Amino acid sequence: MIRSSLALYEDDPVSTAVLTELERRLNEPLRLALAGMVKAGKSTLLNAMLGEEIAPTDAGECTRIVTWYRYSATPSITLHPHEGPPRRMPVRRERGRLVLDIGGTPAEEVAWIDIGWPSTGLRSAILIDTPGIASLSVDVSERSMKFLVPEQETSSADAIVYLMRHLHASDLKFLESFRDTAAGASQTVNAVAVLSRADEIGSGRIDSMLSAGKVARRYERDGELSSLSLGVVPVAGLMAESARTLRESEFAAFRELARIDRKDRERLMVSADRFVKPTDSTTLSELERRDLLGRFGIFGVRLATAIVRGGAADSSELAEQLVQQSGLNELEQFVRLQFRTRAAALKVRGVLGTLERLLKDDPRPGSDDVLAGIERIHATTHTLRELSLLSKARSSGLPLEAEDAAVAERIIGGAGATASVRLGLPEDADQEQLRESSVEQLAYWRAYSQSPLTERGSVEVARTVIRSLEEIASEVGAPRVGDPSSDVVSASGPGESASEGAEQEGEEGERDLDQHQLSEEWTVLADGDDLQGEQEDEYLGDHGGKLPPADIRLATRERDEQGDLDEEQADEGAEDRPVDDVRGGLVRLVWSSFRARFHRFRDDRHEVLPDYEEEDDRDGAGEKTENP
Repeated sequence: MIRSSLALYEDDPVSTAVLTELERRLNEPLRLALAGMVKAGKSTLLNAMLGEEIAPTDAGECTRIVTWYRYSATPSITLHPHEGPPRRMPVRRERGRLVLDIGGTPAEEVAWIDIGWPSTGLRSAILIDTPGIASLSVDVSERSMKFLVPEQETSSADAIVYLMRHLHASDLKFLESFRDTAAGASQTVNAVAVLSRADEIGSGRIDSMLSAGKVARRYERDGELSSLSLGVVPVAGLMAESARTLRESEFAAFRELARIDRKDRERLMVSADRFVKPTDSTTLSELERRDLLGRFGIFGVRLATAIVRGGAADSSELAEQLVQQSGLNELEQFVRLQFRTRAAALKVRGVLGTLERLLKDDPRPGSDDVLAGIERIHATTHTLRELSLLSKARSSGLPLEAEDAAVAERIIGGAGATASVRLGLPEDADQEQLRESSVEQLAYWRAYSQSPLTERGSVEVARTVIRSLEEIASEVGAPRVGDPSSDVVSASGPGESASEGAEQEGEEGERDLDQHQLSEEWTVLADGDDLQGEQEDEYLGDHGGKLPPADIRLATRERDEQGDLDEEQADEGAEDRPVDDVRGGLVRLVWSSFRARFHRFRDDRHEVLPDYEEEDDRDGAGEKTENP
């Protein structure tokens, strides 16, 4: 599609450059931008994610410029000015960090700096460090806003890690702007909020990260933030960066602190000021203690000393435990589950937005064909529909009951894109568990979408959920249509919804599928528990204990064709008709019972929505008690 557009605009150098950049974007890794207010810790977190002290963290001129970090076999630094050709800069490090010497060029004349670095962490993602927003310097804030939330085009970033020390009105305003410009208004949610400098929330106490975790959960439940971010993760960025670059001399210093008498150690670490004051309780000099404090913070010093006292035998073990306690692992897992697994879709979404705007702003003969192709991609690419539905779930909610809405959001990838996460199973679930769960949940959502009581908006949501489950079932090798062991997995191709696949199979295939599914569902319910008295005897006697699929299809067709009829009109004369013709109330009764039984069966089998919880470990019995 981009190559077709290049042929249309081959006489326009500006448009050709834009299209060439779009093609490059499709072929490169995910673009992950780090943004936040001034002094939020963006460069520090970037260094922690890279595992090297590369990005400058001081308030120098270079921190006011958008800086890209991408993988390269050899180090390189390239300055891209707003006007004129790019120029190479010398690669020089000072105390481990890169020195970005822009040669006296004012920051406002620099578009961005491109750094190539041989770091394995950059093979799967391009990290972009941005200047602080809501800065006292208007130019600095505008530089970030123009890059991340441009007015006339989609954002250059595919996803964003937004750092905040606490929830501020400026944070919400920025995230709202990023969502609306990333792919058109409210098309997706592709941001994660990070409580940076999380150790400061608990005043540097040893349990500071626990306090930060509680604050993060409270922010996640915030209505405004939850619609703009996929989650909130607390991270002690300074400790994470220092742990990833821990030196042997620092491990020796912590071991020295661990040997101090407890009372003396507690007095020494009561505050940052006390820690660097002259004392006879330790052989560490004031300069050594000041360096430790600058690298780890008082929280990191306290925690590292405690870990060494707990038995950390060497610097590698100490570094591993510090990283684990910092929250960095949780953030990297979140990025992997939510962004890297969707990298292709996120890149395509950004590219299509820019391409569509170019074709509409400067139409050429043949532009309509390319625009039609873009429309087909949006309509048939299931991952894009998932992202759009996920955005709707976060911003306005889904037209489902609360329990079904939560399950639907999880299935379309709200908690992660892996099969086990989507199905609500543990990460170590085996293939058989994945197959069973996908088939069971697919049967439920198929029945839900075919129920004549389901509203049209809910049916559309269910179709997207069904398509997601079909892809999972295909991945884990669940039986497909035609397999004698099961007939619940659709054979519709990529990009087709469940209904589209059924339409292509024709009337005959639809009848066979409906008869198999609905007859078995009715058989499960036809044990007398859900129909009472004469209705039960008369109806089951007439139909042999099964609900005729034709009745269900007829009722569904009547719902679609006469959806605007008033309920009183629909039921007019019901008291004069035989019981087996009064389908509405009976089907409602059947569906309600089936839904309740399915949820009970699913909970018992897979604990997707557990009704029980383990007793406190102090009891040691391991018994399960009912959750009040």
